[in-house]
Amino acid sequence: MLEKIESVEELDNLISNKKSFMLLKHSSTCPISHAAYEEYQKFASDSEEAPAYYLVVQEARQLSNHIAERFGIKHESPQAILFSDAAPAWNASHWKITNKALGEAFSAK
Repeated sequence: MLEKIESVEELDNLISNKKSFMLLKHSSTCPISHAAYEEYQKFASDSEEAPAYYLVVQEARQLSNHIAERFGIKHESPQAILFSDAAPAWNASHWKITNKALGEAFSAK
């Protein structure tokens, strides 16, 4: 199941309380992001043990920018990030966000 986050505080809570989780930075106006979101939904439903969260860039610009600045990951949209042990362990963007790639990244953590 996907859960939407919108604030730095929510992200900090996840980092503090989850050993590993996936996060998708999603643009509500981009067709490529729409396709990535569908792949992300498949991943979330196929991998119930993998906590999956997302943010909508247009609605959570501050959070999106915070992630790029805090973790040194150049902002892209769509962008999937695997957090493990409070740090980014993997990320992918655009057409590289597939159910298979997400599953392999989460399994390899």
